[in-house]
Amino acid sequence: MTKDLDRRRIEPELLDILPADDPRAIGSRRDLVWINALMFQSAIMSGLLKANVRKTPTRILELGSGDGAFMLSVARRFARSWTDVDLVLLDQVNLISDKRRADFAALGWRVETVTDDVFDWIAKPGAGAYDVVSANLFLHHFSDADLKVLFAALRSLAPVFLATEPSRNASALRMCSLLRVIGANEVTMHDAAASVRAGFAGNELSSLWPSDSSQQCVERRIGPFTHAFSVIPKEALPRCTTPLS
Repeated sequence: MTKDLDRRRIEPELLDILPADDPRAIGSRRDLVWINALMFQSAIMSGLLKANVRKTPTRILELGSGDGAFMLSVARRFARSWTDVDLVLLDQVNLISDKRRADFAALGWRVETVTDDVFDWIAKPGAGAYDVVSANLFLHHFSDADLKVLFAALRSLAPVFLATEPSRNASALRMCSLLRVIGANEVTMHDAAASVRAGFAGNELSSLWPSDSSQQCVERRIGPFTHAFSVIPKEALPRCTTPLS
């Protein structure tokens, strides 16, 4: 099994193929809420934000936002300190409900949705400027060549880019079979294992960031499941290396 994980293997994930209103897709999105909680993804992303964003951001872009549940869980962790934020949620399907918008609004976060393929979007003029761009369980869907294209565009959008991705390791792959315990459906079971095989290890993401960038890349495994990737201004490196709480 370990040898099979030496290199990334990307395969189609069922949730990306199913119609958004398919009952299996709806069930799998519910499963993802539990999976993010079990992986401590929102806690990890919040820790990265606290360590690497020096002041309250006024404009955040999330790539692959899904139904907004993950970013809402992150926003709630900043309820007392970040209360005037413009949040742009980008995904190829708009799954943001009126209820979700209201939940963000209660925290002082104003939501704008962009429905587009991320590569089509970055190719258009006027993408805007942001204080931070984030992604959760998103980058592993793409080949290294595609990620190079994406990263070349992202470096000019914001001074900080943060990502929480699947860690590609044998323990994480074995744990995927235990998702049945939380009642995960067949879509989630398939996609969880596929995500691990397409995940990251070592400095694989750093090697894809433009080498002439004025930013510093830091990546590491956090726990058995998560691979964290931070891109920050070089002068901010001491803050980035502070251990997460």
